[in-house]
Amino acid sequence: MSPAFLYLDDSMLVVDKPAGLLAVPGRGEAGLDNQAVRVQVEVSDALVVHRLDMSTSGLMLFARGKEMQRRLSHAFAQREVHKEYIAVVDGLVGPEHGEIDLPLLTDWPNRPRQKVDPIDGKPALTRFSVLQRDPAAGTTRVMLEPVTGRSHQLRVHLLALGHPIVGDALYAPPEALAKAPRLLLHAQSLQLAHPVDGRTLRFHSPAPF
Repeated sequence: MSPAFLYLDDSMLVVDKPAGLLAVPGRGEAGLDNQAVRVQVEVSDALVVHRLDMSTSGLMLFARGKEMQRRLSHAFAQREVHKEYIAVVDGLVGPEHGEIDLPLLTDWPNRPRQKVDPIDGKPALTRFSVLQRDPAAGTTRVMLEPVTGRSHQLRVHLLALGHPIVGDALYAPPEALAKAPRLLLHAQSLQLAHPVDGRTLRFHSPAPF
Protein backbone atom coordinates (compact mmCIF):
# COMPACT_ATOMS: atom_id res chain seq x y z
CA MET A 1 0.00 0.00 0.00
CA SER A 2 1.34 3.46 -0.89
CA PRO A 3 2.13 5.76 2.04
CA ALA A 4 -0.23 8.61 2.91
CA PHE A 5 1.96 11.68 2.24
CA LEU A 6 0.91 14.84 4.06
CA TYR A 7 3.92 16.87 2.91
CA LEU A 8 6.75 16.44 0.43
CA ASP A 9 9.52 18.76 -0.76
CA ASP A 10 13.20 18.49 -1.65
CA SER A 11 14.29 18.40 2.00
CA MET A 12 11.75 16.37 3.96
CA LEU A 13 8.41 14.61 3.97
CA VAL A 14 5.69 13.68 6.42
CA VAL A 15 3.51 10.59 6.27
CA ASP A 16 0.57 9.26 8.28
CA LYS A 17 1.59 5.81 9.55
CA PRO A 18 -1.23 3.32 10.15
CA ALA A 19 -1.41 1.32 13.36
CA GLY A 20 0.06 -2.17 13.07
CA LEU A 21 2.80 -1.23 10.60
CA LEU A 22 6.43 -1.23 11.68
CA ALA A 23 8.15 2.15 11.39
CA VAL A 24 11.47 0.63 10.32
CA PRO A 25 12.66 -2.84 9.23
CA GLY A 26 12.26 -5.56 11.85
CA ARG A 27 13.26 -9.17 12.29
CA GLY A 28 12.19 -11.95 9.97
CA GLU A 29 9.89 -11.93 6.97
CA ALA A 30 7.24 -9.85 8.75
CA GLY A 31 9.76 -7.07 9.31
CA LEU A 32 10.33 -6.55 5.60
CA ASP A 33 7.13 -4.53 5.25
CA ASN A 34 7.43 -1.26 7.13
CA GLN A 35 6.79 2.46 6.76
CA ALA A 36 10.41 3.29 5.84
CA VAL A 37 10.48 0.81 2.96
CA ARG A 38 7.08 1.92 1.68
CA VAL A 39 8.25 5.53 1.66
CA GLN A 40 11.57 4.69 -0.03
CA VAL A 41 9.75 2.94 -2.87
CA GLU A 42 8.19 6.32 -3.67
CA VAL A 43 11.06 8.62 -2.57
CA SER A 44 14.39 6.80 -2.86
CA ASP A 45 16.47 9.24 -0.76
CA ALA A 46 14.08 9.28 2.22
CA LEU A 47 15.78 8.58 5.56
CA VAL A 48 14.21 7.97 8.98
CA VAL A 49 14.42 10.83 11.50
CA HIS A 50 12.31 9.39 14.34
CA ARG A 51 10.17 6.34 14.97
CA LEU A 52 6.72 5.38 16.16
CA ASP A 53 5.87 2.11 17.88
CA MET A 54 4.32 -0.47 15.56
CA SER A 55 0.99 -0.19 17.41
CA THR A 56 0.95 3.63 17.30
CA SER A 57 -0.56 5.50 14.35
CA GLY A 58 0.11 9.02 13.18
CA LEU A 59 2.66 11.49 11.87
CA MET A 60 6.17 10.38 10.94
CA LEU A 61 8.88 12.67 9.59
CA PHE A 62 11.51 11.63 7.02
CA ALA A 63 14.53 13.54 5.74
CA ARG A 64 15.70 13.57 2.14
CA GLY A 65 19.41 12.78 2.15
CA LYS A 66 22.06 12.58 4.86
CA GLU A 67 22.48 16.33 5.44
CA MET A 68 18.75 16.89 5.98
CA GLN A 69 18.66 13.83 8.25
CA ARG A 70 21.49 15.35 10.32
CA ARG A 71 19.69 18.70 10.61
CA LEU A 72 16.32 17.23 11.50
CA SER A 73 17.81 14.72 13.94
CA HIS A 74 19.61 17.62 15.64
CA ALA A 75 16.29 19.48 15.95
CA PHE A 76 14.76 16.45 17.70
CA ALA A 77 17.80 16.10 19.97
CA GLN A 78 17.57 19.78 20.93
CA ARG A 79 13.82 19.44 21.61
CA GLU A 80 12.98 21.93 18.88
CA VAL A 81 10.26 19.68 17.45
CA HIS A 82 6.90 19.95 19.23
CA LYS A 83 4.87 16.75 19.25
CA GLU A 84 1.35 16.02 20.48
CA TYR A 85 -0.34 12.65 20.84
CA ILE A 86 -3.92 11.65 21.54
CA ALA A 87 -4.59 8.63 23.76
CA VAL A 88 -7.55 6.98 25.44
CA VAL A 89 -6.57 5.66 28.85
CA ASP A 90 -8.25 3.34 31.32
CA GLY A 91 -10.01 4.98 34.25
CA LEU A 92 -11.03 8.55 34.97
CA VAL A 93 -7.97 10.78 35.26
CA GLY A 94 -8.38 13.19 38.20
CA PRO A 95 -6.29 16.31 37.44
CA GLU A 96 -7.05 18.38 34.36
CA HIS A 97 -3.37 18.50 33.47
CA GLY A 98 0.02 17.58 34.88
CA GLU A 99 3.49 16.21 34.30
CA ILE A 100 4.91 12.72 34.61
CA ASP A 101 8.60 12.99 35.40
CA LEU A 102 9.87 9.43 35.81
CA PRO A 103 13.20 8.01 34.53
CA LEU A 104 12.95 4.99 32.23
CA LEU A 105 15.16 1.99 31.55
CA THR A 106 14.91 -1.10 29.34
CA ASP A 107 13.51 -4.07 31.26
CA TRP A 108 16.19 -6.41 29.90
CA PRO A 109 14.69 -9.77 30.95
CA ASN A 110 11.38 -8.70 29.38
CA ARG A 111 12.48 -6.80 26.26
CA PRO A 112 11.11 -4.79 24.50
CA ARG A 113 9.33 -3.66 27.67
CA GLN A 114 10.59 -0.58 29.46
CA LYS A 115 10.25 0.24 33.16
CA VAL A 116 10.50 3.11 35.60
CA ASP A 117 13.91 3.03 37.29
CA PRO A 118 14.74 5.95 39.62
CA ILE A 119 18.36 4.79 40.03
CA ASP A 120 19.63 3.88 36.55
CA GLY A 121 16.85 5.19 34.31
CA LYS A 122 17.27 7.99 31.79
CA PRO A 123 15.30 11.22 32.38
CA ALA A 124 11.84 11.18 30.81
CA LEU A 125 9.15 13.86 30.96
CA THR A 126 5.58 13.77 29.65
CA ARG A 127 2.96 16.51 29.94
CA PHE A 128 -0.73 15.60 29.81
CA SER A 129 -4.08 17.36 29.56
CA VAL A 130 -7.52 15.82 29.94
CA LEU A 131 -9.75 16.32 26.89
CA GLN A 132 -12.79 14.25 27.85
CA ARG A 133 -13.86 11.80 30.53
CA ASP A 134 -16.27 8.97 29.71
CA PRO A 135 -17.72 7.61 32.97
CA ALA A 136 -19.84 5.02 31.14
CA ALA A 137 -16.81 3.45 29.46
CA GLY A 138 -14.48 4.17 32.37
CA THR A 139 -11.95 5.90 30.10
CA THR A 140 -10.37 9.32 29.60
CA ARG A 141 -9.20 10.95 26.37
CA VAL A 142 -5.95 12.83 26.94
CA MET A 143 -3.51 14.95 24.97
CA LEU A 144 0.12 14.03 25.59
CA GLU A 145 3.26 16.07 25.00
CA PRO A 146 6.47 14.03 25.26
CA VAL A 147 9.25 16.46 26.17
CA THR A 148 11.79 13.65 25.92
CA GLY A 149 11.63 10.78 23.43
CA ARG A 150 12.35 7.57 25.31
CA SER A 151 11.24 4.22 23.95
CA HIS A 152 7.63 3.46 25.00
CA GLN A 153 7.70 6.62 27.13
CA LEU A 154 4.02 7.51 26.84
CA ARG A 155 2.88 3.95 27.42
CA VAL A 156 5.01 3.41 30.52
CA HIS A 157 4.34 6.87 31.97
CA LEU A 158 0.58 6.45 31.70
CA LEU A 159 0.83 2.99 33.24
CA ALA A 160 2.83 4.49 36.13
CA LEU A 161 0.12 7.14 36.55
CA GLY A 162 -2.35 4.31 37.08
CA HIS A 163 -4.08 4.84 33.72
CA PRO A 164 -2.67 2.45 31.10
CA ILE A 165 -3.49 3.23 27.48
CA VAL A 166 -6.50 1.24 26.31
CA GLY A 167 -5.66 -1.63 23.95
CA ASP A 168 -1.97 -1.77 24.96
CA ALA A 169 -1.00 -5.43 24.50
CA LEU A 170 2.39 -4.88 26.12
CA TYR A 171 1.50 -2.93 29.26
CA ALA A 172 -2.25 -2.82 29.91
CA PRO A 173 -3.95 -5.29 32.27
CA PRO A 174 -6.60 -7.54 30.66
CA GLU A 175 -9.57 -5.28 31.40
CA ALA A 176 -7.92 -2.25 29.78
CA LEU A 177 -6.59 -4.31 26.88
CA ALA A 178 -10.06 -5.64 26.12
CA LYS A 179 -11.58 -2.17 25.71
CA ALA A 180 -10.17 -1.63 22.20
CA PRO A 181 -8.94 -3.74 19.25
CA ARG A 182 -5.74 -1.65 18.96
CA LEU A 183 -3.51 0.61 21.02
CA LEU A 184 -5.40 3.90 21.29
CA LEU A 185 -2.37 6.14 20.81
CA HIS A 186 -1.98 8.49 17.85
CA ALA A 187 0.69 11.04 16.92
CA GLN A 188 -1.62 13.88 15.93
CA SER A 189 0.62 16.92 15.46
CA LEU A 190 4.17 17.98 14.63
CA GLN A 191 5.58 21.50 14.65
CA LEU A 192 9.13 22.27 13.53
CA ALA A 193 11.29 24.72 11.63
CA HIS A 194 12.00 23.80 8.01
CA PRO A 195 15.61 22.54 7.86
CA VAL A 196 16.51 24.85 4.95
CA ASP A 197 14.54 28.09 5.16
CA GLY A 198 13.53 28.03 8.84
CA ARG A 199 9.81 28.68 8.31
CA THR A 200 7.51 27.12 10.87
CA LEU A 201 5.74 24.00 9.66
CA ARG A 202 2.72 22.51 11.40
CA PHE A 203 1.15 19.17 10.56
CA HIS A 204 -2.03 17.63 11.94
CA SER A 205 -3.60 14.19 11.66
CA PRO A 206 -6.94 13.61 13.43
CA ALA A 207 -7.02 10.55 15.67
CA PRO A 208 -8.91 7.69 13.98
CA PHE A 209 -10.56 6.67 17.27
